[in-house]
Amino acid sequence: MQDETGRSIQIRAFAEADEQGVVRLWDDCGLTRAWNDPRKDIARKLAVRRDLFLVAADAGRIVGSVMVGYDGHRGWINYLAVAPAYQKRGVGRALMAEAETLLLREGCPKVNLQVRAGNEGVVAFYRRLGYDVEELVSMGKRLIPDLPESD
Repeated sequence: MQDETGRSIQIRAFAEADEQGVVRLWDDCGLTRAWNDPRKDIARKLAVRRDLFLVAADAGRIVGSVMVGYDGHRGWINYLAVAPAYQKRGVGRALMAEAETLLLREGCPKVNLQVRAGNEGVVAFYRRLGYDVEELVSMGKRLIPDLPESD
């Protein structure tokens, strides 16, 4: 793809050599949390449908990512990130378009995603792509802690 400034951005499947760049991207975008080890999240994704983990690269530098999931019922979008210097240039839109194309090929009827409360800019981005805010309660339970328990 060409971004809105004319730079050529490659969207492709994640490769192991991308790990450091992806973790740096997630840190730069504020996606990492102390209770989630991003390297473990990457390893988990590579073990399950690695073909649904995409990156955007500019001359080899990782500038975007998206993890796509599909369980046969719903598709999921996780870790959509675009480097701050590349935001508002069409990279996020292109990553989402490719994610949706992959899900459609799987026969996925609906895509879900979560946005942290208060992140109105990201909510607005997804609204522009046709996503609606649904009145749901998101619940979770950690089965495997990423961090060792303290004594």
